[in-house]
Amino acid sequence: MARIGISMEGVYVSVEENLACIRQSLQGYPVKIVAVTKNQSVDIMRAAIDAGITAIGENRVQEAQYKFTTLNRQVEWHLVGHLQTNKVRHAVKIFDLIHSVDSERLAAAIDRAAGQIGKRQDVLIQVNIGGEVQKFGIPPEETLALARVISQLPNIRLCGLMTIAPLYENPEDARPLFRRMYQLFQELKAVNLPNTDIQWLSMGMTNDYRVAVEEGANMVRIGTGIFGPRNY
Repeated sequence: MARIGISMEGVYVSVEENLACIRQSLQGYPVKIVAVTKNQSVDIMRAAIDAGITAIGENRVQEAQYKFTTLNRQVEWHLVGHLQTNKVRHAVKIFDLIHSVDSERLAAAIDRAAGQIGKRQDVLIQVNIGGEVQKFGIPPEETLALARVISQLPNIRLCGLMTIAPLYENPEDARPLFRRMYQLFQELKAVNLPNTDIQWLSMGMTNDYRVAVEEGANMVRIGTGIFGPRNY
């Protein structure tokens, strides 16, 4: 098994071994793992893909643009960070799924840009389930209203919801929030809006993904758990 070097005080982390541990912890749950590759090298990204990762998540459009042209691997591209409207035109050319739609203005910009290249862009609505002022996302009570707006846009397909829970020292503290997100996800599915394909509930990261999955997440975004601490 190849050991993939991550420069952290001479410590090496095996991406393959880390992925094996994560998959073991998810046994019995149908979950898609999005490997978050912010600040990771293209070589390390390739190692993760070669070890079975089928989806990678990038936080910034500019970083993704470089990697997109050099990665040389078949993989899904997910935008998991905040998307500014002035970056939308570039984002729709790269990403298969945008996790971070949180306003009618952003949705409209994505719709226009996708239409210009003849694409139907898959998106998730980002919900600020913890009500944190420093985080993006809409309040839970506004989710269905935004979903109805998106369902009327011809070049966007709403595929579900995403959230970033507060970073609690004890991941169990996030359980009620993840449970509320699952309820919201089920409410969105029950509305059965036209032109949507509500299938993904993206919640849970390295610190709390196990709790998120127990509460209904079927997509998790893991960076440090796969690659080790980021090299800033």
